[in-house]
Amino acid sequence: MTDGHEIQKTPRSGSRKIILLAGLAGIVAGAVAVYVMERPSGNIVAGTNPADRCAMKTADARKLDSAAVGAVAAMRGADTPQSMSALTFTAPDGKPVRLGDFKGKTLLVNLWATWCAPCREEMPALDALETKKGSENFQVVTINIDTGDDEKPKAFLSEIGVKSLQLYRDASMGVFNDLKRKNLAFGLPVTMLVDKDGCQIAAMNGPADWSSDDAARFVETATGL
Repeated sequence: MTDGHEIQKTPRSGSRKIILLAGLAGIVAGAVAVYVMERPSGNIVAGTNPADRCAMKTADARKLDSAAVGAVAAMRGADTPQSMSALTFTAPDGKPVRLGDFKGKTLLVNLWATWCAPCREEMPALDALETKKGSENFQVVTINIDTGDDEKPKAFLSEIGVKSLQLYRDASMGVFNDLKRKNLAFGLPVTMLVDKDGCQIAAMNGPADWSSDDAARFVETATGL
């Protein structure tokens, strides 16, 4: 600056070319960035990621809320449905499985433990529901959260006469802690209704008579959504 006035210099011809090329490069880079960011990956359609898709399920959650009566009246529709597709636990064959692997099925997901007294009463009812309503469209997925190996939960299920439920496990209690962080789990048992897209649209804490007609009608409403 001189005498308060800015000194302006006219760029040389070479400088003008650099500035022009830099500007063009910026435009091209911006276009590529937009393309990369907006291009859908695999079979995912832009704007339909799991979180967005689940957030649009409030109407379904309200329908389930209305269908939860009598023996399953404690089941409440979600104010804000959340994606549960990433929840990971162990399948009966010992391999990791995610809730997202059940996509296309409506799931009644229940967390239980051998030391949970209400679970002992509830498990036979959940087994009866799976026997009655289990199909290619619906499944009861009960996840045991005992630490240690499979011996104790296997003996427990055999002792109480469970025949239709499979032994899914999470010995790390990671699933329970994840649901606790989401304000969905406060103790055992805890049960969620997860729809065909992996969205949690209803949940409850505490036991219920899942062998009842009320439960059967609730499941019929859920599978019809």
